Amino acid sequence: MLSRQELEANNERFWTSFTDSQLASTPARKLLVLTCMDARMDPLRMLGLRAGDAHIVRNAGGRVSDDAIRSLVISQQLLGTRHVVVMHHTKCGLLNVTNDELRQRLRPILGHGVGGMDFLPLGADVMESVRKDVNSLRQHPLLAPDTVVQGFVYDVATGRIAAVD
Repeated sequence: MLSRQELEANNERFWTSFTDSQLASTPARKLLVLTCMDARMDPLRMLGLRAGDAHIVRNAGGRVSDDAIRSLVISQQLLGTRHVVVMHHTKCGLLNVTNDELRQRLRPILGHGVGGMDFLPLGADVMESVRKDVNSLRQHPLLAPDTVVQGFVYDVATGRIAAVD
């Protein structure tokens, strides 16, 4: 675990050479990327983007959840994004697992509070999970009608992305 001192020292190295103060909160590329919180993924680098180019929304599995929709609505309506990329990845912890299995695994640690929780598992096919999330977004009534939604799968072994039709 990183200590407070390590985090502060890391931040000092960052802020002493910081040059991004002129960036706007509106993403320059009008892009929002919805992806997994997996530590192996760096969405900006993976897509050849820089700070200020896109909004990055991350959650377990990179799923279209209520909170992801909340962020997307704010990004679109207040900050003008019109392009959404949904990106899941290979070797995700939410692949090949069910809600029941996750609840059974977590109940001894967290108690019965996880009983009704939907962990939004990906199922057995990562390409299909992207298709479902892309379709869910395309049909969502709060999505701006001129939005382009694309889906990809990131391969954590090679660094490549594959488009999902």
